[in-house]
Amino acid sequence: MNKPIIGITMGDPASIGPEIAVKALMQESIHTICRPVIIGDANVFAQIIARLQLPVSINPITTISEANFEFGKIDIYDLHNVDMETLAFGTISAMSGEASFQAVKKVIELAMDKQIDATVTGPINKKSINEAGHAFAGHTEIYATYTGTKKYAMLLVEDHINVIHVSTHVSLRQACDLVQKDRIVQVIELLVDGLKRLGKTNLTIGVAGLNPHAGDNGLFGTEEAEQIIPAIEAARELGYSVEGPVPPDTMFAKAAMGAYGGVVAMYHDQGHIPFKLAGFRWNEEKQQMDSVKGVNITLGLPIIRTSVDHGTAFEIAGKGIASADAMVLAIESAVQLSKYKA
Repeated sequence: MNKPIIGITMGDPASIGPEIAVKALMQESIHTICRPVIIGDANVFAQIIARLQLPVSINPITTISEANFEFGKIDIYDLHNVDMETLAFGTISAMSGEASFQAVKKVIELAMDKQIDATVTGPINKKSINEAGHAFAGHTEIYATYTGTKKYAMLLVEDHINVIHVSTHVSLRQACDLVQKDRIVQVIELLVDGLKRLGKTNLTIGVAGLNPHAGDNGLFGTEEAEQIIPAIEAARELGYSVEGPVPPDTMFAKAAMGAYGGVVAMYHDQGHIPFKLAGFRWNEEKQQMDSVKGVNITLGLPIIRTSVDHGTAFEIAGKGIASADAMVLAIESAVQLSKYKA
């Protein structure tokens, strides 16, 4: 009973979210480290289990106290908010957006009320969320709003690359404007704290430049001299081991070789593209993914939130070929973080 209770959202019901949640909880190793409970619609899970003929059953509940936490029988905190008559795999809809949004909101409430110890989120579709009337760019912004958090950042975790972002869900033009000294120092602090909580020992941080060749001494831009270098100097004065600005086209190769315990990316794609190249593996012969590894962690929140770092994969939803690797890693990371929560 000392194992942490981990709340896992179903994600978009028309996506691979329910499938990977079930597949993850079919692994006995998950039950040895935590007490998992899924937040979503029980009928959605009954459907996917029957469709894929998975050897597991469900236990619909309305309170956490009703959960049995038995291997082979998945506890579903049943929100009963999906219209099964209209639900179709791989489709964008306000109904699915509302259902996935309410699952996220509920898991946040449960964590804030300390009924669960950590939260893990399945993939949502931003278009469906917005069609349901919720103007959020993604999970990170939802969590920040409903926990009242002002200073937060996205950390991506893989075997060899751990990357935090100065900005995420904004236009590239806005991202350049958000490269500011104080924000860079803030994410360095969040990154080092996150690495420690994850049990990492290499705390040397690489900081990417914004421009090609990290500006090349002002030839290709001035952001490095005006914002990034002052931030690195300030972080060093605070006692952090920081290198940079490192040209972004070489920084990730160095990180993969172990030069850095974590790296700071200046904007969304600068961090996500190399990260996903490292963690996603396609099997040409089988025509499916062998591995989809990568965990998304929101740092700075009063509660723990980890997530798969892939999308809804509408094109393969309901086909039974989705990989649960990232969901398993997200749960394992949530358990690790729960050991050090305040």
